[in-house]
Amino acid sequence: MIHHVAVDVPSGELGAAVAFWALLGFEEVTPPDGLRGAWRWVERAGAQIHLRGVDQTPSSGGWHVAVIVPDHTAAVERLRAAGFAYTPGSEHWGEPRGKTVAPGGATVELMAAPPR
Repeated sequence: MIHHVAVDVPSGELGAAVAFWALLGFEEVTPPDGLRGAWRWVERAGAQIHLRGVDQTPSSGGWHVAVIVPDHTAAVERLRAAGFAYTPGSEHWGEPRGKTVAPGGATVELMAAPPR
């Protein structure tokens, strides 16, 4: 089990990144004292995304974060209503999945269910 992943986000977009993850059911949690300020953390069901404020726009470099969303259709509708593009992907294991781009440029794959 992966506990967390760290994602670089331009410092000025940290609030927007927290709001993006909230659309996918993540809630903001408080990082330890030594990490406050440059970091914002979000969590859902024990999994965390650590958003690190950086000075320049990071390159996605081909990596992405994949999350399972409990109600895929509703999550996609929330993203689109908030102005995020969503590109459906192939249903390799018979379940909807696709990608969007979070504030700061990270590619996020949304999965209705994990591979069986």
